[in-house]
Amino acid sequence: MQDYQVNFKELKSRVGVDDIAYALGYRLDRKAGVGKYIELVLGEGRDRRDTIIVSNHRDKASQIFFRRDGSKGDVVTLIRENLNSFIVSGKNDWQKVAKVMARFANIPEPEFREDREYVNSAKVSHVFDKSRYEEKPVDTERIPRIFSQRGIADETVRSLAPFLSLIRDTKNENFDGYNIGFPYTESAESGIKGYEIRGMGGYKSKAAGTNSSSAAWVADLSGNDGST
Repeated sequence: MQDYQVNFKELKSRVGVDDIAYALGYRLDRKAGVGKYIELVLGEGRDRRDTIIVSNHRDKASQIFFRRDGSKGDVVTLIRENLNSFIVSGKNDWQKVAKVMARFANIPEPEFREDREYVNSAKVSHVFDKSRYEEKPVDTERIPRIFSQRGIADETVRSLAPFLSLIRDTKNENFDGYNIGFPYTESAESGIKGYEIRGMGGYKSKAAGTNSSSAAWVADLSGNDGST
């Protein structure tokens, strides 16, 4: 049983359907106009995968959406439909939704008794285990959508690609996808000492055991083949 009472009404006054939709990759269909309603589309042309029509777009607390197939809902509905796109853990959907909304509202995530007990009982890893992370390079010809959702332009990704990786935590039971990894090093020859991690929905973290005291992420754009 949770000992933190989540005030969804308060969260909905700060996080709208449009906030979540834009984070998921939806974009405004300007051809549909901007009035009482706005249309947000996911994908373009033949790749269009969804369209939602948002009402009360100027009042987050009252925002709802509907589709032409008759489905409808509010910001909580949209988050629940896309929970797999956000890196959150919880005993049930409501805990997960609360954490997503708190993150977008820029307030501390709700703490649940089970979470605190788990954290207090878990052993903290003080040594970075590189084998724990599956790593692959960034394909600059097919830049993953995660970069644009983090507000990183394609041109910037191409420039920084040699100094970035896509990483997957093989021990994370809640998320099986790839995040952006910023490798920490002490020198060009020292090898990777950890990762700064960025993911969907504003997720940010560090790899377990990352050396944050004497190592850092370095991007050398001087043309010296990445040497520091």
